[in-house]
Amino acid sequence: MTVFIGSSPKDGVLATHCFSVVAQPDACVLPRVIEVFAKRGYVLNQCHAILTGESDPELHIDLQVACLNQNQADHLAAQLRQLVYVSLVLTSDKRELQLAG
Repeated sequence: MTVFIGSSPKDGVLATHCFSVVAQPDACVLPRVIEVFAKRGYVLNQCHAILTGESDPELHIDLQVACLNQNQADHLAAQLRQLVYVSLVLTSDKRELQLAG
């Protein structure tokens, strides 16, 4: 049995891509991060932001977008890395899961 997690079974190259963004805590950061996706017509599957650290606070933003190919995900990550206050962008993807049975 094959279970598709965040990707279309019609096209094996599409996947849900995860983006982890670390930035300085500023009110403009979260809207700018979301804008990178919105202005290209992507709807986020998931978005979670948390402020961490007391002495040296950082804003951690985790996002997921379904049905992207690797080139699209790489381009989005490059755009995120160019944003003011962003210090780190990590990416990963979720592909199909093969279950025994």
